[in-house]
Amino acid sequence: MPGPLSPLTRAVTYTRWLHLLVGAIVPIVCAMVYPGLVAPSAADWALIAVLPVPLVLAVALVPSIRRAEGLQARLMLFPGPHARVRGEEDPGVSATPSASWSDRARTGAWMVLRMEAGLAVALVSGQLMAFSLSLVGAAVGDPTVADPFLQVPGSGWWYALLVPAPVLVLLAVTAAAGALMAQAARRLLGPSVRERLSELEERTERLLERNRIARELHDSLGHALTLAVVQAGAARAAADPEFTDRALEAIEETGRAALEDLEQVLLMLRDTGRPAGPRPALGQADRLLESARSSGARVDAEVTGPLEDVPEPVSREGYRILQEALTNVLRHAGPVDVRVRIAVERARLRLEVRNSLTGAGSTAGGAVSTAGGGGSTADAVRAAGGAVRAGGGRGLRGIRERAALLGGEARAGRDGDGWLVRVDLPLR
Repeated sequence: MPGPLSPLTRAVTYTRWLHLLVGAIVPIVCAMVYPGLVAPSAADWALIAVLPVPLVLAVALVPSIRRAEGLQARLMLFPGPHARVRGEEDPGVSATPSASWSDRARTGAWMVLRMEAGLAVALVSGQLMAFSLSLVGAAVGDPTVADPFLQVPGSGWWYALLVPAPVLVLLAVTAAAGALMAQAARRLLGPSVRERLSELEERTERLLERNRIARELHDSLGHALTLAVVQAGAARAAADPEFTDRALEAIEETGRAALEDLEQVLLMLRDTGRPAGPRPALGQADRLLESARSSGARVDAEVTGPLEDVPEPVSREGYRILQEALTNVLRHAGPVDVRVRIAVERARLRLEVRNSLTGAGSTAGGAVSTAGGGGSTADAVRAAGGAVRAGGGRGLRGIRERAALLGGEARAGRDGDGWLVRVDLPLR
């Protein structure tokens, strides 16, 4: 727990002090012109504090001044690399130019406050340092070595014991004033409502982009890994060379496609400036259907309407939705009968994937037409499919999210003795 003297060991205490003293430069320079700094009275000091205010307010109207003040406040008023304590990630001080009259008004108020507080701290610092020198002079017999507001009466060696007192008071005043100025900076130089809304929009865009990339990875790699696990497990269980060759060929093709998708996602993450390659669309749906068939599912597909008329964003998302729906079938139901319907209608694209909830009857098609190893390879595929049925829960949510982003609707649930996923996406 920090003690009462801990501010004395923090570099930020002294950078705040310097920040305050810099604010006193303008009134001191103005005072050199009028009314002068030769034995100024209390009225003169009051005039010195007031005269530069119009000039400071006029300077605050320049938009870039707010940026300069914000950068100074961030560097000198808050803990950072120069401090001995861990700094805040966001001090709450904006470093952007003024974008409205409200920003200019707050910047003007901050600059006037900084000038007045700096002048006050400069005067207090000068008086306390002069008083400390007077104590040193009194200890050696000459109390007139300095001329502070408070005079030291007489002289004597015991005054040496009081020399540190003004210095400690000065440090305490500096620490307190610096802390107050840091709070004022958050209020007067903090982000405006417009900046907060802009920051919120940027954060939302980043989150949406991260979610989109996560969906891409989940759909592409999840599909590839599901097929690979099913095919590899089935090949091992079937113990049939011909089936094993077909399974390895399917795994190779699926893995190559997944690597291409992964490369596109990595290009987006790296932001290298290179244009990303074309992403798969519904025109390549046959690749998904063949992958599902090679995993033992008997897929009956029906496509109606011109797929080339589907807008590119809708076609891309439709491909991913179909990919996730087929992956869910293999993951949770195994190599069952699947009916896929893709319909391009006048104002919408409809995708339907219906599968039975039992593996009975799914013994034909694709790579499961041979027998070996003392049993049906379809049984081997079903056994392998059970290894990937655990878990899940993100697939349907990803389908709904993709549909919602395009203004569409996705529904999933039991349909008689099967399971139906139906997605409607608007074409406009």
